[in-house]
Amino acid sequence: MSEAGGGRGCGCRVPQRAPWSLVAATASLCLVLATSVCTARAAPMSREEKQKLGNQVLEMFDHAYGNYMEHAYPADELMPLTCRGRVRGQEPSRGDVDDALGKFSLTLIDSLDTLVVLNKTKEFEDAVRKVLRDVNLDNDVVVSVFETNIRVLGGLLGGHSLAIMLKEKGEYMQWYNDELLQMAKQLGYRLLPAFNTTSGLPYPRINLKFGIRKPEARTGTETDTCTACAGTLILEFAALSRFTGATIFEEYARKALDFLWEKRQRSSNLVGVTINIHTGDWVRKDSGVGAGIDSYYEYLLKAYVLLGDDSFLERFNTHYDAIMRYISQPPLLLDVHIHKPMLNARTWMDSLLAFFPGLQVLKGDIRPAIETHEMLYQVIKKHNFLPEAFTTDFRVHWAQHPLRPEFAESTYFLYKATGDPYYLEVGKTLIENLNKYARVPCGFAAMKDVRTGSHEDRMDSFFLAEMFKYLYLLFADKEDIIFDIEDYIFTTEAHLLPLWLSTTNRSISKKNTTSEYTELDDSNFDWTCPNTQILFPNDPLYAQSIREPLKNVVDKSCPRGIIRVEESFRSGAKPPLRARDFMATNPEHLEILKKMGAASAIDAEDGLRFMQEMIELSSQQQKEQQLPPRAVQIISHPFFGRVVLTAGPAQFGLDLSKHKETRGFVASSKPYNGCSELTNPEAVMGKIALIQRGQCMFAEKARNIQNAGAIGGIVIDDNEGSSSDTAPLFQMAGDGKDTDDIKIPMLFLFSKEGSIILDAIREHEEVEVLLSDKARDRDPEMESEDQPSSENDSQSQSVEQTLSLSQTVDLVDQETPENPLDSHSEPSSPADTEETAGLAPSEQIPSSTENLETTSLDGECTDLDNQPKEQSETEEDSNPNVSWGKKVQPIDSILADWNEDIEAFEMMEKDEL
Repeated sequence: MSEAGGGRGCGCRVPQRAPWSLVAATASLCLVLATSVCTARAAPMSREEKQKLGNQVLEMFDHAYGNYMEHAYPADELMPLTCRGRVRGQEPSRGDVDDALGKFSLTLIDSLDTLVVLNKTKEFEDAVRKVLRDVNLDNDVVVSVFETNIRVLGGLLGGHSLAIMLKEKGEYMQWYNDELLQMAKQLGYRLLPAFNTTSGLPYPRINLKFGIRKPEARTGTETDTCTACAGTLILEFAALSRFTGATIFEEYARKALDFLWEKRQRSSNLVGVTINIHTGDWVRKDSGVGAGIDSYYEYLLKAYVLLGDDSFLERFNTHYDAIMRYISQPPLLLDVHIHKPMLNARTWMDSLLAFFPGLQVLKGDIRPAIETHEMLYQVIKKHNFLPEAFTTDFRVHWAQHPLRPEFAESTYFLYKATGDPYYLEVGKTLIENLNKYARVPCGFAAMKDVRTGSHEDRMDSFFLAEMFKYLYLLFADKEDIIFDIEDYIFTTEAHLLPLWLSTTNRSISKKNTTSEYTELDDSNFDWTCPNTQILFPNDPLYAQSIREPLKNVVDKSCPRGIIRVEESFRSGAKPPLRARDFMATNPEHLEILKKMGAASAIDAEDGLRFMQEMIELSSQQQKEQQLPPRAVQIISHPFFGRVVLTAGPAQFGLDLSKHKETRGFVASSKPYNGCSELTNPEAVMGKIALIQRGQCMFAEKARNIQNAGAIGGIVIDDNEGSSSDTAPLFQMAGDGKDTDDIKIPMLFLFSKEGSIILDAIREHEEVEVLLSDKARDRDPEMESEDQPSSENDSQSQSVEQTLSLSQTVDLVDQETPENPLDSHSEPSSPADTEETAGLAPSEQIPSSTENLETTSLDGECTDLDNQPKEQSETEEDSNPNVSWGKKVQPIDSILADWNEDIEAFEMMEKDEL
């Protein structure tokens, strides 16, 4: 137990079998005690500034919600770049991420209780009427059981909870007669067929109309599900049972949780990421607190809070002890193997673990919560947002950021627990970054790449359900909220369920099965609230003292494995061989390799780590030939930098990462293909020339526009309809000759992105763009000068007239093929087959990654399929004198017995969550 864990001296001990009314009352008292301490840490934020920031959050919500209702409803989600709704089947498939969409006005349902929290009761009443009038749950569509449960069922129950609260107050919702609850019950019954398995674990997907396994259902053949998918049902299903009296929902959710608990790895008390729903075998045996597992742990603790069943707390504490023993490497949280928990399973972290500090606050373990939260905040300060995944040395691993709310959630709970105004400043930073980098005329757009600032045509429902709720509550005083938020618990989607459900319709037998499986450390089960004297021991600067050493952690990191090496070195022991130091010609190195795994457990761990490092080092070295993505930012009226397009780089010409960006107006070249001397040099002189792909080499196009006086070039794909939505981006290679004579920057846009610029020219004649390695800050002065009219007028001007084609800005994450947090789908390549003849072998780029294509001849793309992640921001610490090619053969011959471990590491490299 951490020193910040729950103590026995707080004076509010709860009997183990106390009535839940006493438990709830004690919990509220504990929260008050925790909130009352640490109020003198930093300069407190004035009431006026808090109110100003709260009002800013309200305006931001209005901007997002209003644009959804105006441009997207009744579609599930808003596409904020093209100002239209995302309808399943009418847009290119995004793979598994689309399984959240069920043609049931997802964003509206997900936003219901947010409207009440933000004191928009009139809008809430209107929204409930729209849901009852327009939403149909009997749709022939395959949806995710997990997403439908937390977003739709949770949204309906949260809406119902606050509807009956408002009705009791006597001003609003007087007509309401449990209609949302009846819809929730209908949806619950539609989800129940998913539980028709021998294990009780639900299928991951279900057809809302036809259920499972029927030919017309188009689902029911899956064998695996994620732990969080099966273990994040108990709050919504139990609440549905308690509200309606139909016990079947809670029974099914409990059975799934019981099975997961029984299947945990007994020696480590950890669970894996994915499990076979029929056999119970672990399919992915790595374990962490991020994607695939996260909300399973959350729901164990919150099920105890909501339902008063102590077996859930015992299970949570057992898992938590294992997490802090193996996964927590302060301030990092690194995945491990469930069978070998001392061995890290990966060297990066995903953004979903940002919820964990908030859960630790609920647990009462404040110190590690502060540490991890501060580490995440330093990453945000470096990249403006939390990348979907980042390495242990805090480089970008997956560059996307779909406006996830988990960090805001933890910020809110840490502020509630500490009262430290530092967290108000953190929240202020989040607001500023959202407005500065993600806000677009029709809402807020997800970041496709945090390094370049490019956008994605996506605004997920959870952004309205969670982000604005937590940010508003962070700055709100108690009198700013029309009900007592302490009477409710937040689900993983931040929907509100009333605590009084614990004493309602309690017909489920609660057998404490925990002790049947493991011997438990009694210290894990303190039935008390956190001791505030332990959390903050007589020192008003306690939280600050924990944060301070982490201020530079992003730039100066030292993972646990390295610490162990350094400690052993100081003690006189010889440090283990590291992959970056290995030389195949060194006999001592070869001898060390032969001994690895044979002498001791430490040698085995060193050997496995060495193999993991070798795989990663190989990946990094193969990736060195790649160029990072670039950005085309439209900065003229009426865009002012709000539109950022993804651009493929060129292996010739001005390197935008080493030189100042190129800024200029655009002009189309004649001939448009740029394959001969331009006939309109006066039009492109001093401007950025637009050229169409095809009929000659890219380098030849660059020379022709350069000779005409162009200061840069943008090549637009001639394959009509191509988009980074559905095709991997590629970099333009030279023509096999010396290209040092090309001095201007050259970038590539797919047809869909290029059409945005062409449409802007047709509408506004003069369009100025910025070619850079990363999007630059907008010009607020120019933008404010150009906005005499209302914001809606500006939206109409700059979006509806200009962006007639899709403006999805799919910047391919150069560091991994795809983002498994969103989708398992494979991107399709454009049909590029022309002009492949006559290319010498020396001119061809060897194939190595899935998401970046290198093109030598204009029109021919060589798919680089599995090239590892590029480290564009920090040089690798590797030996430049030893080539990877010389290392491969001796390693293969010496380590032939390690094939199983190598395959395991390679499988983890794919990271298909």
